[in-house]
Amino acid sequence: QVQLVESGGGLVQAGGSLRLSCVASGRTFRRYAMGWFRQAPRKEREFVAAISASGGSTYYAGSVKGRFTISRDNAKNTVYLQMNSLKPEDTAVYSCTADGAGFGSSRADEYDYWGQGTQVTVSS
Repeated sequence: QVQLVESGGGLVQAGGSLRLSCVASGRTFRRYAMGWFRQAPRKEREFVAAISASGGSTYYAGSVKGRFTISRDNAKNTVYLQMNSLKPEDTAVYSCTADGAGFGSSRADEYDYWGQGTQVTVSS
């Protein structure tokens, strides 16, 4: 069982930055690929970014590529999402997720554990 707790969300003006963190419980964090998804009101959940268990591979949605960076610190059981040049359309609840296969994926159904999410609001 892996528990995920996100933090770092908040209100920011367009063009600003935020860094989300997700801390995982347990001693097997390094075996899991990690991902970030987001869901805006009245919209489907969408993939944002993923990182492989080793940290050697990263994947991004086209809408955030070049603006967001995913990283991980296996010693701290933590995955990060650095978000720069934020836009109002980035407003959503951002959730951290863990994939036991270790590779990372843009498909939500390939992830095993989910956090509760943290709200990000970008004002124009």
